[in-house]
Amino acid sequence: MKFAIATVAALAAAGPACAQTIVLKPLIEARLRGEMVDQTGIADHGDAVTLRVRAGVSATRGKLSVLAEAQGNLAIVDRYYDGLHGAATRPLVGDPENVALYRAQLQYRSKPLTVTVGRQRIALDDERFVGSVAFRQNGQTFDAVRVEWTGVPKLKADVSYAWGVRTIWGVEGNGARQQAVSGDNVFANLSYASPIGTVTGFAYLVDQDEAAVQGFRLSSQTYGGRISGTQKVGKAKLGYQLSYARQQELNRNPNRYAASYYLAEGSIDIAPVRLSAGYEVLGADRGVALTSFQTPTGTLFKFNGWADKFLTTPPDGLRDLYATIGFTARKPGITLQASYHRFESDRLVRHYGDEIDLLASMKLGRYTFSARYAQYDADLFATDTRKAWLQIDWAF
Repeated sequence: MKFAIATVAALAAAGPACAQTIVLKPLIEARLRGEMVDQTGIADHGDAVTLRVRAGVSATRGKLSVLAEAQGNLAIVDRYYDGLHGAATRPLVGDPENVALYRAQLQYRSKPLTVTVGRQRIALDDERFVGSVAFRQNGQTFDAVRVEWTGVPKLKADVSYAWGVRTIWGVEGNGARQQAVSGDNVFANLSYASPIGTVTGFAYLVDQDEAAVQGFRLSSQTYGGRISGTQKVGKAKLGYQLSYARQQELNRNPNRYAASYYLAEGSIDIAPVRLSAGYEVLGADRGVALTSFQTPTGTLFKFNGWADKFLTTPPDGLRDLYATIGFTARKPGITLQASYHRFESDRLVRHYGDEIDLLASMKLGRYTFSARYAQYDADLFATDTRKAWLQIDWAF
């Protein structure tokens, strides 16, 4: 990390002398979002209006590049519990105020090999196990060394060693919500582009050093595989993905458990309409907390409903039967989407609840306008929750 930052500074200082060989690219983006949460059992609503700005620069010379990017999140309206400050008298909105170094990386890129060192985004496959948590204002990055190799046609090896996970809680993160979780994490991914789709084998070792974060109980080893692809049938495009993984405790995790993960999803796309349905299972072991299948370094907002009721898998696991219908018009860039989820426990098969998620977005030039709504109706897990978002994204 120190080397990456020093290299950025050195190139910046040397810029006037070798401007003809260094390509500079500004990195600027902003997001303004309003989020409202109404949750049964909490008397007051959560109302948040936050503004997130990221700014930085990348400098490229031949096969080498350096990148530095800072981010800040400002709470314009702060009638919400941000997870760090005050009592939880309002619902949680996981976007605390923050000013931090978001990325600082050094990269070597050639035709078969890419090596990235420093604070960086890592997103693997569908981000179920390793992701950037792009929806939250502060995002998630990794202090890591990542090696990507494509020296054999259609084959890609992607291996990362991460000694720190920079969380969405920002510089004031503490307790169970640390600003960073140190450890020895290994993310290994080997994929092959076959005629029927991309076949991937993976091994994800999450080894956390922070006792305050669930007493090491999120340290795990996960091994599995997936296949995903699309096929044209007349005017329709058929999509599919299948995944299986097995997870056990790792190193200092005091729990002894084994749990399985399953995913089966299919879709049909006849422009401008897309239909999809799937079944995802995060298995349970014996019904003890944190002995079910967990994905602490993934992009959790993408899965199991936008109401965020299942960011931590319940002790009895989770079964999610879901279906989505979407409409996309490329001109003028309009997207409409509606999803339904039925949630059950994996162990004992009890009905947790149901959720409906709605999305409308429109892209105009550098701007993207979006509105979301999530409604979780509880049966035997958590409480009824309503969430609504209005958002404007801008990128240079």
